[in-house]
Order: sequence, then C-alpha cells, then structure tokens
Amino acid sequence: MRQICAFLLLFVSFIGQAQKQNKSDRQLIKNLKLHVQYLASDVLEGRRAGSLGEQKAVDYIVAQYETAGIQPMGEQGYVQSFPINEGKQWSDQAFLKINTQPMQFGADFFTVSTGKHSQFTTKSTLALEEADQVWFKDLQEVLEEQQSNPHFDLQDWIKQITNSMYDKKAKALFLYNSGSLVDNLQFNKFDTSKALAIPVVYITKDGFKKYFNDALGTFDIDANLILSSQKRVAKNVVAFIDNKAAHTVVLGAHLDHLGYNQDKNALDINGDIRNGADDNASGTAALIELAKVLKQASKQTDEYNKNNYLIIHFSAEELGLIGSKYWLENPTIKTSFNYMVNMDMVGRYDAAKKMSLGGYGTSSKWAEIIQKTPTSLLYTIDSAGTGPSDHASFYRKDMPVLFMFTGSHADYHKASDDWDKINYIGQKDILRFVQNIVKTTNNYGKLDFLKTREATMGRSTKFTVSLGVMPDYAYTGTGLRIEGASAGKLGEKLGLKAGDILLQMGDYKFIDVMSYMTTLSKFKKGDTTFLIYKRGSEEIKVDITF
Repeated sequence: MRQICAFLLLFVSFIGQAQKQNKSDRQLIKNLKLHVQYLASDVLEGRRAGSLGEQKAVDYIVAQYETAGIQPMGEQGYVQSFPINEGKQWSDQAFLKINTQPMQFGADFFTVSTGKHSQFTTKSTLALEEADQVWFKDLQEVLEEQQSNPHFDLQDWIKQITNSMYDKKAKALFLYNSGSLVDNLQFNKFDTSKALAIPVVYITKDGFKKYFNDALGTFDIDANLILSSQKRVAKNVVAFIDNKAAHTVVLGAHLDHLGYNQDKNALDINGDIRNGADDNASGTAALIELAKVLKQASKQTDEYNKNNYLIIHFSAEELGLIGSKYWLENPTIKTSFNYMVNMDMVGRYDAAKKMSLGGYGTSSKWAEIIQKTPTSLLYTIDSAGTGPSDHASFYRKDMPVLFMFTGSHADYHKASDDWDKINYIGQKDILRFVQNIVKTTNNYGKLDFLKTREATMGRSTKFTVSLGVMPDYAYTGTGLRIEGASAGKLGEKLGLKAGDILLQMGDYKFIDVMSYMTTLSKFKKGDTTFLIYKRGSEEIKVDITF
C-alpha cells in the first residue's frame, strides 16, 4: 500500500511539473507572438538600419530588458550607435532633362562623382564645341587609340581634358561610348578625390539611344547636378547577465530589415514595407525571451551560472554584418569570451525540411554537447563557421559559433514576410534548444576553437564562377576588400588573404562589391583572365582560370 501511495505521489508530482512546464511554454509562445507582431508591424516601416522604424524597435527591446532587470552593456545604456556611410547620392533636388524629358540617374546616365556640382541650361549639339555649351566626347575613339598603351588611364585623361575644356569655357562634359571596348567608368559613391574642373556626365548606351539619337540635332539641356553625402546612424542593443563567471557566452540576433527597399536588397520590386517577420523579428523575439529565461535560471540554479551571458541585437546585418563587425572592433565589455550562438530566421520551422544547425565544426566539443542536449527538433548539421549572418563575424575572431536557421522560403526579402506565417511553436522549441545547449555547456568550461571550411556569403547566387572570397561589405574605399578566402577555392590557391583589395578582373575594374558581382557574371567556367589586387601599397597581377 505504501508503495502504491508513493507511486501515486510521484505520478501526481510528475503531472504537476508537466502542467507547469506546459503553462510556461504557452506563455512563452504568447510572448513570442506579441513581440513578432509588433516588430513586424507597419508601424516600424521595415526596421531599415538607421531609420525611425529601427529606433522604435530599439526602444521596444530596451524596454523589455529594463522591465526584466537585465543589465545594460552598451555605450549609452543599452545602445551602441555607429555610422553607416552611404557615400555620395543623387540629390532629391537634382535633375537632368533633355528636351524637357527627365533622364533616369543610373539607368540613363550618372555623374562622375568627382565632377563639379552645377546648375545650367544650354542648347548644345553633339558635334559642335562652343563656349557656354555642353561638349560631347565619344570614348570609342580614345579607347581605340590607346588600346595598345598599357600605361593609359582613362580617369587621368578625363582630368586633363576637363582642365582644357574649362579654359575654353565649356559648360560641362558629356561622355558616351559607341564602341565595344570597355571604358570602366562607374559611379563611385565613395570617391573622395578633388572635384574636376567642370561637371562630367556619363551617358549609358541605353540613355544615348533614347535621348541623343539625332546626330545632327540640337538638344535643350536643363541640369541641376547635385551629389550629397549620405550618412545614417544605426544602433546595436547590448545587455548583460553577470554571473561573476570566468567566461562569457554571446547570444545574438539582428534586429534590422529592409524598410521600403531603399537599399535595393529586396527580391521584389514593389514599394511596400518589408516587415521581416522571419528575417529577423523571429530571432529578435526569441533572443528577448531567452535572455529573460536565462536571467531567472541563473538566479535559481547553478546549472546556468557558470558563464555570463552577453545579449546583442545587431543592426545593419542586411548591409553586410556591419553591426556585429562594429561591435567586435569596439567591444562594450572586456571579458573572456566562450562561444557565440546566433538566431537568424528561426520562425519557419518545418519538420519535413528540418532546421539547419550551423557552426557544428567550430569546436571539437560541439558534437558531444549537441548529442547530450534534448530536443524534439529535427535538424541538419553544417560544420561551417561562416555564412550569411552575424555569427560569421565572431567566427573570424576565432570564436566557436552555432547558427540556428529554419531555412529560406518564397517570402524571403519580400513584402510578404509577415507575422501570421510564423511557426511560433517551432520558434519556442528553438529557444528551448538554445537554452538547453547553454545549460549543457556550463559543464565544459571554455570551448576550444576549430577552423572550418568557408560557407558562401549569401543565401543565393546568380554566378557560375567564383573566386571563393568573402567581401568586406563595410569597406568604403575603392575596390573590394576581402575578409578571407575559402579553403580549397580559387582565391586561396591564388594566395589571396584577409585585407587584400581586389581592383580589376580582365577588362573590368571594381569600385565596390556590386561592381565585383557584376564582373563575375561576365565569366563562365573555363575562362582565363587576370586579377589585379592590392596588398599594402603593392599592386599584384595574377593570371586566373575559372
């Protein structure tokens, strides 16, 4: 009888614990849904980095941590601000009209960014060069004349000719290229060199065909050529759970998204708000609730207090991991870091597709730790420490990482990524999985770090060839600075290293990441060409075969 009673007491206790856990999970799901509904609402206008909408998200996150009593660890309370330099932009007040028809900046023309700002109205022709008029130059002629001259530099030629035209009172220089030789003229928004003597405009082939197709005609040109420097301020949110431990675990998620697609990184072209419920309101919400859980658990049991926990919500992830890189270059705390867990797009769990667990190979301990960690989730393993999210920044600082990701989908980077498509139960399960991983690691001390193969920096690619390098998206100089080369890929075989600046591939020069991507699309497997890159003050030229 006593045995039966004891069994009944044990059974009742078990049922009570199960009911308590279920109630806890139900509240957790409710909280996650409330967070995502707000963060992915139209009120925040897509949380573009540096926008008013992002500031509302920051205020919301800060309020959550203040209420939970979690310590601030930013530079101003919970906040760490940092600049985003957008370079020179075509001003809202600027225009270029030909015979009263407005031309489209970028598609039809662009100003050479070192050209002088100017407003003027003229009547000009293609063939005549008269004072106070626009002068036209076809680059085909000079490119063909200089084709065999390895020392010819078109930019230097433009500087010389504009000085000569200034002396002859030309109003502006309009360049076009009717030939097939590559001229390499591009709009370089980060060009900081001295302004040219007169305004310089480059007319694209499409623009020339549409607006200047009458070789003998006279054109009414009305121009207000203004480039303005654009900067905005983005904000990381940083909180800290101090358990007086020797090491600190970093738990992260990015808070920004695409706004109205002002940065042209959406995959749809309408003007709607991209609310980013999965990317990454889901990870942001999960991180808020995880921090609260760890705060309480650290007080209640020794199983959680053998590490400190640094909670970071990164901004400008969508612009190239800028927020996480900035924090690592300007850390707001001095401590011994253990490992980093990143949650990015954790809102679309589907057991049939499984979750991706990245960073599995960045420590020799992860396999044992994950095996000991209970979860109902089905997942695949990716050993790489790099990838298209903020954990890659920490991996490059020789820190073990894990990356929770439920996969891409048809709504990725589109206006249709909304809160009602989130799997909140799956989101809760991922949060619990991370919680249990953290609990398990408390018995392992400081984890060792292992280098892994490199994952590509992007969730999709349109190219058939690659150098296998990781661009530094935050670089604002001319060219493409790289963060490293993937093991076994072409870049590593060529000897490319972190900090190298890629300048030219074949006929095509790079001014930024976009021009590099455009150049890759011009090559296919088997093509042979050359690469010019800069290491320190030395320019190096190497032959390559894709």
